[in-house]
Amino acid sequence: MAQAVVPAMQCQVGVRGRSAVPARQPAGRVWGVRRTARATSGFKVLALGPETTGVIQRMQQLLDMDTTPFTDKIIAEYIWVGGSGIDLRSKSRTISKPVEDPSELPKWNYDGSSTGQAPGEDSEVILYPQAIFKDPFRGGNNILVICVTYTPQGEPIPTNKRHMAAQIFSDPKVTSQVPWFGIEQEYTLMQRDVNWPLGWPVGGYPGPQGPYYCAVGSDKSFGRGISDAHYKACLYAGIEISGTNGEVMPGQWEYQVGPSVGIDAGDHIWASRYILERITEQAGVVLTLDPKPIQGDWNGAGCHTNYSTLSMREDGGFDVIKKAILNLSLRHDLHIAAYGEGNERRLTGLHETASISDFSWGVANRGCSIRVGRETEAKGKGYLEDRRPASNMDPYTVTALLAETTILWEPTLEAEALAAKKLALKV
Repeated sequence: MAQAVVPAMQCQVGVRGRSAVPARQPAGRVWGVRRTARATSGFKVLALGPETTGVIQRMQQLLDMDTTPFTDKIIAEYIWVGGSGIDLRSKSRTISKPVEDPSELPKWNYDGSSTGQAPGEDSEVILYPQAIFKDPFRGGNNILVICVTYTPQGEPIPTNKRHMAAQIFSDPKVTSQVPWFGIEQEYTLMQRDVNWPLGWPVGGYPGPQGPYYCAVGSDKSFGRGISDAHYKACLYAGIEISGTNGEVMPGQWEYQVGPSVGIDAGDHIWASRYILERITEQAGVVLTLDPKPIQGDWNGAGCHTNYSTLSMREDGGFDVIKKAILNLSLRHDLHIAAYGEGNERRLTGLHETASISDFSWGVANRGCSIRVGRETEAKGKGYLEDRRPASNMDPYTVTALLAETTILWEPTLEAEALAAKKLALKV
C-alpha cells in the first residue's frame, strides 16, 4: 500500500461525505489522508505520484465498498488492552450475520507472548466480548467489539481491569446508587518522527500559554480536523461523547464522555480511545496520553472524572458529597497509586493541579484534588470532580475505585473525625 509522507499540521481530516465518491459508488465511511490545496471533509488514500493514481483509486473503491447488499456477513473488530495497560490491540474476524449483543459473539484468542501478556510456551490469551459499537471506519453492519482478556483456565490476566470493576459495579449497594461518570479525556497530538507537539516549531516553542484554550485560528488551534472527525465517529459508533474543546497547551485537546452509568463508562472511554488512535494513524499524527508530554511551564494532560450517586443528585446531596470527599481523603494514596503512570510529573501544585502529596478540596477551585461546582453548592446537590486521574489512567480502575471508596468502604469513626477536622468538613 502506498504510504504518504505529509506534514502532520497540513492533514485535513473529517467524515467522508457522499460527494467525495463517484455517484455509482456507495457512500463511504473510510478514514484516511489526502494531500489537497482545497478544503475537504473527506478522507482519501493518498497517492505518491501520478503513476499510482489508478491503483489508489481502485483501492479507494474497495475501501468504500458497501458489502451489505451482497452478503449477510459482517466484520467484527475485536479490541483489547495490551501488555502495557494503556496500548490497544485489535484484529478482525468474519461473523455470519449482524449481531445486537456481545453474548452472540464467539470468544477468540491471540498470541499473548507478542503483546507482553503471556509466556511463549503458553501464549494463548482468550478474548471475551463485552461491548459492541458501530464501526465508523467500515460502516454498514460492521462492529467494534470491546473485549476482556483471560487465561485458557478462565482467570483474568493482570491487564484485565474490567473484571474487578464489574464485581464492584454489580454489588447491590452500588447498583442501587446508579453511579454516573463524566470523564474528560485530554490528549496531545505529536508530529510523527520528531516527537514534538503538533503546531510547534520543530526543536522550538510557541508563544506562552493563554491564547490556545478553546481558540480559533491557524496560529492557535492545531488538530481541529482530527478532533472533529473523532467527535463524529464517536457519535456514529454510539459512544456517549458529550463535547470537545482545544486545551491550554497548544496541540492538546479534550473530549468528554458521559454521563455513563457504572461499567459503561470504561467501555465507552476505551472505545473512544481506539477510534482516536485509528484516526491519528490515518492522519499521520502520533497520539500520546502521557500526563506531562512537555516539561516546563506547560499544562499536563489529565482525565478529570466527574462523579455522582443517586443520593448526591437528590435533595440534601451536598452532605453526601462531603462524606464522599472525606472518604476519598482517607484513601488518597491508594487512589493516586491507581490513577496513572507518570502522574507525579503532572500533579505538582502548578498548572491547575493539586500536589500529588496532599489532598484538598474546594468549590470552583481547579487547584484542588476534588472540585465542587458552584451550581452544586448553590442547589445543595449534584456531583464532584476528581481532578487527580492522569490522561493515561485505566477508566475501569478509576471509576470502580471511586464507587468502592464512596459507597462500599467505611472508615473508622476516629479516622473520620480526624479527617473531617483537617478538611474543615461538617458531615
